[in-house]
Amino acid sequence: MGVVTMAMAGLGAALDRQRGHLFPWAPVALGLGIGLYFVPRSEPGHWVFLTIGLIGAAGAALALRRPGGGAALGWAAALVAAGSGLAAARAHWNAAPVLTARYYGPVEGRVVAMDRSASDALRLTLDRVRLDGVPPGRTPARVRIALHGHAEGLAEGQGVPPGARVMTTGHLAPPQGPAEPGGFDFRRHAWFQRLGAVGYTRAPVLVAAPPGRALRLFRLRMAVAARVRAALPGDIGGFAAAVTTGDRSGVGQPVLEALRASNLAHLLAISGLHMGLLAGFVFGAVRLALAAVPALALRLPARKIAAGAAILAAAGYFALSGGNVATERAFVMTSVVLGAILVDRRAFSLRAVALAALIVLSLRPEALLGPGFQMSFAATTALIAVFGNLRDWRIGLGPRWLQPVAGVALSSLVAGLATAPVAAAHFNTLAHYGLAANLLAVPVMGLVVIPAAVLAALLTAVGLEGIGLEAMGWGLRWILAVAHWAESLPGARGHVPSPGPWVLPLFALGMLVLILWQGRARLAGAAPVAAAFLLWAGVERPAVLIADDGALVGVMTAEGRALSKPRGAGFVAGIWLENDGDGADQAAAAARWPGAEGRLRIVRTGPHRIVHVTGKRALAALTTCSAQDVVVAPLPLSLDGPCLVLDLPHLRQTGAIAFDAAGKLRAARDRRHRRLWSGPDRETDRGTKRGRRQ
Repeated sequence: MGVVTMAMAGLGAALDRQRGHLFPWAPVALGLGIGLYFVPRSEPGHWVFLTIGLIGAAGAALALRRPGGGAALGWAAALVAAGSGLAAARAHWNAAPVLTARYYGPVEGRVVAMDRSASDALRLTLDRVRLDGVPPGRTPARVRIALHGHAEGLAEGQGVPPGARVMTTGHLAPPQGPAEPGGFDFRRHAWFQRLGAVGYTRAPVLVAAPPGRALRLFRLRMAVAARVRAALPGDIGGFAAAVTTGDRSGVGQPVLEALRASNLAHLLAISGLHMGLLAGFVFGAVRLALAAVPALALRLPARKIAAGAAILAAAGYFALSGGNVATERAFVMTSVVLGAILVDRRAFSLRAVALAALIVLSLRPEALLGPGFQMSFAATTALIAVFGNLRDWRIGLGPRWLQPVAGVALSSLVAGLATAPVAAAHFNTLAHYGLAANLLAVPVMGLVVIPAAVLAALLTAVGLEGIGLEAMGWGLRWILAVAHWAESLPGARGHVPSPGPWVLPLFALGMLVLILWQGRARLAGAAPVAAAFLLWAGVERPAVLIADDGALVGVMTAEGRALSKPRGAGFVAGIWLENDGDGADQAAAAARWPGAEGRLRIVRTGPHRIVHVTGKRALAALTTCSAQDVVVAPLPLSLDGPCLVLDLPHLRQTGAIAFDAAGKLRAARDRRHRRLWSGPDRETDRGTKRGRRQ
């Protein structure tokens, strides 16, 4: 007890010396609590939250009674408890029915969103859903359906009215779990979007009822996007619509790939850059206009009026863009910065970033797990820290005429270095020419594209928006040219394996200590950063991966992951190869397979012999098995022998499966451990009565 008491006293004294610099740690404590909610494999019980609540209340009471370092520890405990409570409340608040079986039949609902899938297919998100034979209490709140073949052609040719009630005949299934144990869980992502089913259709999409009075902003957004695409056809129009309204349904997959390979994809999403550029342009324009009239400049607080106008412009942009998570985060950050001007506080400070993070995490706790939140606040925190130190240390950026260029270059470098590890961890790629591409493209976005978009909006009232859109098109053509140029360079994109679960938390902790802690002790943050990179460098990928439907098997070889099939299950194959840090495609990975025996795909690895039964014809060649065999099949099996059978019914219970080099099995889903979003124990291929008849 004496050692613990001394340690607590020392920590309290250290925190007391940080007085005045502790507020930026508040979102860190809140985020820690949110993260703790998502860690367990089982949903925490009521007694867990009761205990956490008591700890939080005790921490708050301690903070109120004991000033100094003790108060900081108390508030930290209270914020951790609040974070766990917020995450749990959000998860339960978003509870909605999830489809429990595969469904084929009529699908009817109201169009509330449009986008494009990874395969470049138009997708519709529907609410107020009706499925034939599915009771209302078990019908998903939202479904997302991709339009393929004839269906997409009709939808794009005739136009699906936003907000209209539509109907089609489609295939639906519950949201899929991780492609491998420990991987990205789409079911969790879908849970917080209240998305209870996903699927596709090849049938025509018919309008059952025209749009009503609801969803006016969505209909306005899609109307503006259509008008932009009409004025600027092709990829430029799709890019312009995405920048102005957030509608990315007109952006093709080749453009997306070029932007990703050049690290310019952030220009496509309405994020902090766009919101900041827009608000900055409006702020500067209004302030300049007021300064041009001496009578007004001498009598009015021009700076505050400009800040208010910029907030209104940002709010309009936020509403028009659909208000997704990234845009919401950008609007909160921009509003906090401009609000600081209104109350005569320093606009760009770590306190402003911390306040924005607290607001975002309070509204959407699940955003903590997404790359958007992590990259946005990593870049913002690093930029403010670097430029703040340059200001405090009075370090200039060269002659006055060079300072704008040097500022852009330094900003791109700092933001790129801060976000590169996060982006690589989530997307398994590194854009080697991203810095050069951003230096060539970002200034054009700020000096041409955003001002032209504002000009187009102002001229819309008199029908002359084409002038602004044409100027906007010039800037976007340059940006796309830069993206394609960077993509075409040799070695433009590097590949890295997915890190272990502790890598990003350690990296974040170390960087936060380096930036937020005051004094020489901040150098201790270098240790967690170094540990994170060492863990990442030593990461071991699974020796064997098995898809959750038994359609694909991947075995690690000296040449990389060998896949059992050159076609089929392409989505899962792509995720496996990306997580391996492997740039090969599925066909190339399938060519690595060591060999086959008849129609069976067989390979020996570690203590096991993996036997993949690819279909019914292959099944005829397999009647028995031995103890070392692991038999995988996308259909039910009945075999004689002591082997481990991972057939379709078994895999529906366990989800995707991985074996390590020692042959230890790990499943994505454990029947003993369940979260709210884990999905049903058993999924069947039987649809509703109407679905079976069809």
